Amino acid sequence: MNKLSDNKQIFLADEAAQVAFAAATARHLKSSFVLLLKGDLGAGKTTFARGFIHASGFEGVVKSPTYTLVEPYPIDAGRDNGRMCYHFDLYRLAEPEELEFTGARDYFNENSVCLVEWPEKAEGFLPQADWICTFSYQDTGRDLNILAMTDKGKELMLQVFSDF
Repeated sequence: MNKLSDNKQIFLADEAAQVAFAAATARHLKSSFVLLLKGDLGAGKTTFARGFIHASGFEGVVKSPTYTLVEPYPIDAGRDNGRMCYHFDLYRLAEPEELEFTGARDYFNENSVCLVEWPEKAEGFLPQADWICTFSYQDTGRDLNILAMTDKGKELMLQVFSDF
């Protein structure tokens, strides 16, 4: 893949813009997917995850999985093959091998979307990402850099950015 066309950057002026971008991503995503969410504390990773999960059809409270490492959410309930979204927060992971002991490998399958905060904590234990999203502070907003790592990721990028 051509690296120049696989990388997009967008400025998100506030939390509402972050949630709107997450919702646009969720609207277009109809298959399994792995999103790695990177950035400093408070940069917008959890805000994106919550927006994505709610826009995917989950109506309950979206908790931060800081202490549990992963929270499961049923999404696309109206579809014949409703999917699961697994929201990981690996901030408190002491060793990458800990992820293996949680059974996390089973969550990465053809019927799930996995949102992984702090993926660098589990380097070598995560499958190939479709998107790597890096959030950074920019005044009161956020810059979001997205790197599409697969053909599926590149296709989603084209669809989402046609809306945004």
